[in-house]
Amino acid sequence: MSGEATELLQQMIRNACVNDGSAGSGQELRNAEVLRAVLEVPGLELEMYEPMSGRASIVARIEGSRPTSPKLALLGHTDVVPANPNDWRHDPFGGELIDGEVWGRGAIDMLNLTSSMAVAMAHLARSGFKPEGDLVFIGVADEEALGTHGAGWLTDHIPDEVRADYLITEAGGFPMRGADGGIRLPVLTGEKGAFWCTLTIRGTPGHGSQPLRTDNALVKAAEVVRRLAEYETPADIHSAWRGFIDGLGLPPEFSEPLLDPERIDAFCQELPMLGMARQAHACTHTTLAPTIMHAGTKVNVIPDRVELQLDIRTLPGWGRPEVEAMLEDALGELAGELDITWNSTHPATSSPLETPLWHALEKVASIHYPGVRCIPFLTTGATDARFFRALGTVAYGFGLFSEKLSFEDYATMFHGIDERVDVESLGLSTELWEGLARELLS
Repeated sequence: MSGEATELLQQMIRNACVNDGSAGSGQELRNAEVLRAVLEVPGLELEMYEPMSGRASIVARIEGSRPTSPKLALLGHTDVVPANPNDWRHDPFGGELIDGEVWGRGAIDMLNLTSSMAVAMAHLARSGFKPEGDLVFIGVADEEALGTHGAGWLTDHIPDEVRADYLITEAGGFPMRGADGGIRLPVLTGEKGAFWCTLTIRGTPGHGSQPLRTDNALVKAAEVVRRLAEYETPADIHSAWRGFIDGLGLPPEFSEPLLDPERIDAFCQELPMLGMARQAHACTHTTLAPTIMHAGTKVNVIPDRVELQLDIRTLPGWGRPEVEAMLEDALGELAGELDITWNSTHPATSSPLETPLWHALEKVASIHYPGVRCIPFLTTGATDARFFRALGTVAYGFGLFSEKLSFEDYATMFHGIDERVDVESLGLSTELWEGLARELLS
C-alpha cells in the first residue's frame, strides 16, 4: 500500500493547492478530484462540497451495520502553505521521489496522512470491510487559513454528515526514544488557541525629503515590533506538557529544567536541538509573533498608516481578555496609539486521555513498535480538530512514522524548507488507519 500512497502524495503535491489566506487561493478542488478518483470503489459513499468556487472538500463513508455504534473519522486537509523554490534543494511542487523520500510542500503537513487515509479507505472498501459504526474519511480545504471554507463550513452546515465519536487528524506519532531505549509516540490531545489580529498604527503624512520631527507611522511601528519581539510571557507547566516529559522518561538533566518554570527559558535558549527547543518553548508559553507588515504609499511620502499582523498562540485558560491584557503590558503607552482588529479568536481545545481511541492507537502501533507507549502532547499550531471537539468528538492528532527521520527533522519541516517524508512512513500510516478501523469498529 505504500506504493499507492506514494503515488497519490506525489500527485497532490504537484497540484500545488497553495493557500495564502486569501479567499480564492487554495483551489483544493484539484486535490479533491484526485481523491475522488481513488475513492470511487464499491462500498464507499462519496459526497463533494464546494462552498466557494474551487474550495472543495470530499467526504467518503463506509456505513456501519449498527447505527448506535461509535463512529470513526479520518480527517485530512488538502491545502498547503506557500513555498519559495529558491530556498529548497528540490522543487517544492515537484513531488520527486529521491532516495526513498517524497519531497515537496505538504509531504509532512499533511498530504502524507491525507493520501494514506484515502488509500486505506479504498482498501477497506474493496476488501468488503463491514464496520459496526460508520467509518468516514474527510478531505478538507482551507485548513491552513483556519478552516473557514473547509472543516468550519462542514461542521456549521452539515454537522450530522461529519459528526463522529472519534476522530484522527494531524500530526503526532513521530517516534521518540525514551531514556530506557523504548519508543514513545506523541498523541496530540490538544492544541493551543489562535488569536490572530491586525494592529493599525497611525501617524501624519508628510514629504519624505523633510523627515525632521515628523509623525512617521513606520518608525512608530518599528518600536511596536521591537517591544513585541522582546516580550515574554511566564512559563506554564500544564498537565499535557508534564505528561509528555514524564512519559519520555528523560534523564534528570533534561527533565528537571523542562518541568521547572524558572529554568525552562534559559534551557531552551541553550538547547542545541533547535526543533526541540522551539517546541518546548512554544508548548509552555503563550507566544506572539509579528509576521506581516504593510506600510507606506510612495517612496517620498512619510507613512501615515501601518498595518501589522500578529500570530498569537495561547495556552489553555487564555481568552481574548487575557490576550488584550498581554498586548497592553507589552506595548506600554503605545497601546493607546493603535487600533486592534481581531481576525481569529479560537481558544485552546483538548480531548481526554484513556479513551477507547487512545488504547486502540497504542495497540495497533505496537504491531510495528512492540512495547510502544503513547504519550500526550499539546500541538502549538492550529488544526481542524477544534471544530469537531465543539461537536463533542474525541479528536487526536496521530500518524505512524519510521525512524528514518528524527523528531528534530519533523519538527523543523512544518512550514519550513526541504519538506519530505519517507516511503516507509507512508506505508506505516496506511497500515495504521486500516488496523485502527478494524480494531475500533469491528
